[in-house]
Amino acid sequence: MSKRTDSNGYTLLFAIAMVLIVGALLAFTASSLRPMIDANKRIEKQQNILYAMGVNENDESSAIFVSKDKVAGEFSKYIKKQIVIEGAKATEDANAYLIDVKKQQTAAKAGKVRKLPVFIGEKDGKTFYITPIRGKGLWDAIWAYVALDKNMVVQGAFFDHKGETPGLGANIKQRYFMDDFIGENLMNNGSFKGIGVSKSNNDPKNEDKNDNEVDAIAGATITGDGVAAMIKSELGLYVPYFKTLK
Repeated sequence: MSKRTDSNGYTLLFAIAMVLIVGALLAFTASSLRPMIDANKRIEKQQNILYAMGVNENDESSAIFVSKDKVAGEFSKYIKKQIVIEGAKATEDANAYLIDVKKQQTAAKAGKVRKLPVFIGEKDGKTFYITPIRGKGLWDAIWAYVALDKNMVVQGAFFDHKGETPGLGANIKQRYFMDDFIGENLMNNGSFKGIGVSKSNNDPKNEDKNDNEVDAIAGATITGDGVAAMIKSELGLYVPYFKTLK
């Protein structure tokens, strides 16, 4: 006698079996793709770090990174040392670029000592200290890699975002905005001040590099405020380390 396939019990068993099969397939797919995902994240981080210190190619408006097939070699060539700061201790760590800034922010909120990575690069006789930072824009997360000299003067920067408005806040990753930060000093009369993003800035060409300000993006006030807040809260954590460099 054939089994009835239209009963409630059969339907329930079939649904459970399908959930288990699909779950197993998804878990297998996720585990299979994990190495590729991790490799892509590593490449992206290395591209961003290199871009911040000027190892890149650029067109007139957007960032063009070192190609994926070259990034590992370029990273090894230009990044001479990786440092992890924990409290008052700074330790060399070849895997500092694997530190997840978001997870470290969460850990700090829970009362744990935050790990702060620094990437020390050399190019054309100059030394760069590249710092990854993360903050909040209008809609979602924003982040950056900022290259500094030992006096905390910006030498380069790369900004990115998760969901800012196209044509407005999303323009933080356009060259004209990122390049405005070059030459800006995070310090003012020996004290950390940060860099504001101001729509009332009286220096639209950004020629005054001692005003601790850059010109805002039209229609992106909240995103700009988020950039300024991110710079002040995140880069301020690195001040004790930079004081040891003098």
